Amino acid sequence: MHKKPKVIAGRIRIPPKIKNYFRNNPGALFIIGFQVLLLVCAGLLFQGNSVLVDEVAVCAYFLLVIGVVLQLIFFVRREKEDKQKLKEVVVI
Repeated sequence: MHKKPKVIAGRIRIPPKIKNYFRNNPGALFIIGFQVLLLVCAGLLFQGNSVLVDEVAVCAYFLLVIGVVLQLIFFVRREKEDKQKLKEVVVI
């Protein structure tokens, strides 16, 4: 049986696993947005609306770039923090 999400004061509680995933992967929402817009582009192409497809594809591309850059920045920061923690452990 599927549980309904708990609603507190009109807001849905997000499970901690999902919160942690997006906290550890800040570009994930942008990349998911990119994928959704790609599906929209496919639907628009199917309908024959190539003018709108171009505009949506450009927006999708920008979402992808933003997501990848955020992931790269977070990866580099996390790597520096991990090296710092490793140095502290080795010194102790």
